[in-house]
Amino acid sequence: MRGIDLHTHSNCSDGTYSVKELIDYAHEKNLAAIALTDHDTVIGLDEAIGYTGKKYSDIEFIPGIEFSTVNEGKDVHVVGLYIDHHNKEFKRRLQAFADSRRERNEKMCRKLTEEAGLPISYDELLEAFPNAVITRAHYAKLMLDKGYVNSRQEVFDKYIGDHCKYYVPRENITPEDAIELILLAGGVPILAHPILYHMSDEKLEALVVRLINAGLKGIEAIYSTYEPAEERQIRNLAQKYDLLISGGSDFHGANKQKIDLGVGFGKMFIPEDILTDIKNARAN
Repeated sequence: MRGIDLHTHSNCSDGTYSVKELIDYAHEKNLAAIALTDHDTVIGLDEAIGYTGKKYSDIEFIPGIEFSTVNEGKDVHVVGLYIDHHNKEFKRRLQAFADSRRERNEKMCRKLTEEAGLPISYDELLEAFPNAVITRAHYAKLMLDKGYVNSRQEVFDKYIGDHCKYYVPRENITPEDAIELILLAGGVPILAHPILYHMSDEKLEALVVRLINAGLKGIEAIYSTYEPAEERQIRNLAQKYDLLISGGSDFHGANKQKIDLGVGFGKMFIPEDILTDIKNARAN
């Protein structure tokens, strides 16, 4: 049985591989399927669909997205698989989300320029990273290139980390909002990497129950950073609430250097047979 990867990023958000490089690498890794799940954008999906279809008949490409949402003041991510990214209402609402993200970035640039004395503009970010959804990883790269800092980590520690003076929170989109959008696009909503939220078992289970009521279909039980006990915990949670099992490396290329496509830190394996149930969930 071949492996798959249902959580990856390209340079259309905060990954470093182009869409074509990512698909080529999936073929090199002998993956049976790959989902592109860039943060809050579907910019790369048409290129990926066309390129995969033309070049690799042995790879299934799955159009996806990863929504960055806020739950009780903390980040919670929701992946959508098999989305119809051309759905008109989905596109309209995604654009509204993108507009609020742009306003937030413009404000953060002003704070860095006027308050921190580090001149940086939103136009400069767009020029440096064309066709990408601008994230804090892009700020870090540009600020390092401009000689403002000695490392990317310094950007987050001193300037735009969650609790730093120059950080501007994004407009809140809730996990329920993301689930609604994914369902609107005919996709399958998956709770991404739940272990990373560092919730108590009780809080995590309460979140899962709440999101099931909103239409959640699955959960990432296989993920790069999970220890065996953590994977068992999420699998048990999935079984308890009849959730689909999903999995992904969260591959970002050079931005997460130790995480490799399809295998995470080296031992992760996501079997292709989990796709059958995920595909069937699209019709429900």
